[in-house]
Amino acid sequence: MTLPLFPLNTVLFPGCMLDLQIFEARYLDMIGRCMKQGSGFGVVCILEGEQVGKAPPVVASIGCEALIRDFTQQDNGLLGIRVEGVRRFEVIQTEVQKDQLLLGEVHWLADGTDSELTEHEDDLLALLLALGEHPMVEALGMPRPVDGQLSLANQLAYLLPFMEEDKLDLLTIDSPQERLAAIQNLLERIQGELFA
Repeated sequence: MTLPLFPLNTVLFPGCMLDLQIFEARYLDMIGRCMKQGSGFGVVCILEGEQVGKAPPVVASIGCEALIRDFTQQDNGLLGIRVEGVRRFEVIQTEVQKDQLLLGEVHWLADGTDSELTEHEDDLLALLLALGEHPMVEALGMPRPVDGQLSLANQLAYLLPFMEEDKLDLLTIDSPQERLAAIQNLLERIQGELFA
């Protein structure tokens, strides 16, 4: 499966919303094609290089398919789009088109079995709801309803201020339970650093 890739300094997770401003011709064309075909594109985190420029950046080998949910012409004349992360993929190889658009040969990744939340996750759910009171999170229409461990893990991994490398590690974990456990470990590490 070939997917146009959009390198960003962020890690998108399934079920999470992201607002983007589009101004480069290659991405305006890509968005136009996606909207005509009702197809998505891949959001991949930049490891080295710049988002804007001639040379394509080095990107992570894992990403998230994004579907366009809304678009608007912004006051500054740029195209604004809101996308939703849909499913994870692994990048097998990339090629650069003439217009410098990055294309990826991707393999879809299946999520592990989702489970209902347990009492252990009450604190994490309360944390997600608290994050939802932040104006930037609220502006994205998040948090979304939590219907199990997978949506809780994805939203926390996306919204918490972890390092990009940590978020990429979380995105590689197939099991919702293991992803939640890894988030708990990261939170404990941050708390330890704060109170050290």
